[in-house]
Amino acid sequence: MPSRSLSSQVPETGVADLGLFGKPLFEDPSARALRRVGVVDVGSNSVRMVVFDGAARSPAYFYNEKIMCALGAGMAETGHLSPEGRVRALSAMRRFNKLAEGMGLSELTVVATAAVRDATDGREFCEEVRRETGLRIWVIDGEEEARLSAQGVLLGWPGAYGLVCDIGGSSMELAEISGGRVGRRVTSNLGPLKMRDLKGGAKARNAQIKKTMHGLADKMGAQRDRLFLVGGSWRAIARIDMVRRGYPLMVLHEYRMTRQSVRDTIAFIKATDADELRAAAGVSSGRMSLVPYAMEVLSRLVKTFKPKDIAVSSYGIREGMLYEQMPQRLRDRDPLIEACRFAEAKDARTPGFGRTLYNFILPLYKSAPGPRKRLVKAACLLHDVSWRAHPDYRAEVCFDNATRANLGGLKHAERIYLGLALMHRYSNKRENARFDDLFDMVDDQTRAEAEILGKAMRFGAMLWMDKMGELGEMRWYPKKKLLELRVSADMVPLFGEVAEARFKSLAASLDAEAKVKTARR
Repeated sequence: MPSRSLSSQVPETGVADLGLFGKPLFEDPSARALRRVGVVDVGSNSVRMVVFDGAARSPAYFYNEKIMCALGAGMAETGHLSPEGRVRALSAMRRFNKLAEGMGLSELTVVATAAVRDATDGREFCEEVRRETGLRIWVIDGEEEARLSAQGVLLGWPGAYGLVCDIGGSSMELAEISGGRVGRRVTSNLGPLKMRDLKGGAKARNAQIKKTMHGLADKMGAQRDRLFLVGGSWRAIARIDMVRRGYPLMVLHEYRMTRQSVRDTIAFIKATDADELRAAAGVSSGRMSLVPYAMEVLSRLVKTFKPKDIAVSSYGIREGMLYEQMPQRLRDRDPLIEACRFAEAKDARTPGFGRTLYNFILPLYKSAPGPRKRLVKAACLLHDVSWRAHPDYRAEVCFDNATRANLGGLKHAERIYLGLALMHRYSNKRENARFDDLFDMVDDQTRAEAEILGKAMRFGAMLWMDKMGELGEMRWYPKKKLLELRVSADMVPLFGEVAEARFKSLAASLDAEAKVKTARR
């Protein structure tokens, strides 16, 4: 696959402070060219097609299909691709090519990893696919695979630092990232298909894993920061960890684990019936069959590198291929804010009003830290995108969308905060047994702060619909516990009974006195 120099592939400084309300880049020609991008990843275990759509910096998955082909099964003994796997993979490629034509994709980029590059008949398979479909397969080496996977992580975590570990069926790659840059990269044969086919049983596997991992550590050096896990086997183990913990938010991206939780989950897997685990965690039978071998690798990985914490990334090589095509100024944008701006432009009744609302409630957040203001900005952009939902369920829909949406750059606790704020945008109360376990993921103070933000948006949204309107000013005096609204004479008709009640409700949530001042004409 064609590649560029490292300096042209990654941001210099992570997320640039470009301001929330500068020119939206999703309408820029360079970004529109990435509006709908199709990629296929031909792996050792699965063949997957993804079509990205929407705001390129934080893309939605317009189409996502995976077929478990196990191309790499039996390679340790035969040296060539699984015959059955080849048939299934070729059938998948025919299907994906037809789908791409139907979607009007100008191009479908296809990459193949360890199984195809290592198999004696890998080139023959690529030629067969090209004859049958016209699709060219780019066979990438292990270091390039590591680089693309690391770029996928950067798509979701701009400026991230730590060690990226991508496990496929036949290989495992490591790449270090720091300040938005991809650094050293190595590849190994520690994929679960390779481990399963290794002769000598558990003793031989453990010896091979230990020896290989020590070699990787020698090449990568000390890596004690965050460990990012990429790949289906890691995600399956993370799902099982969620089941073990009774974790209520089944969103894999940004899910956090510790070294101890990895050890506990490995013990849990060993002690629990595989079919029960598969059903409880929602893991396919093909993937579940590889989990025992993947967990042996993960155990040694964590023991060797001793990361300070562990984060699961849903973004990997496919997202890295999209990131590869992004201009630098798009890479520098915040994925959360870009996604929220795109949602507002597409779904809000008055696109652009989020800016007006944010400026209106900003006095409440003048001393707030940057990360909190960022969430306030996101909430203001999203405050009206669910207006089509039935009024009786709108608050629930807002919470559900925020907590489970495909949004990058959000920790799980931040999803809950954002969801609660948007829930209170439409409802003063949050009693809902369906979400109680999710509410408990954040502390009382965070819930209270989310309620304040929601009520501030609920009040502000009543005062005008004009995105350019500047008809009033809110002032907050925290020491005096005074919330003051200054309204112009033109604005007085908008400040009716319901608006007054919402203003007083906001003041009450701040434990403050509400005061209204009317300016003379």
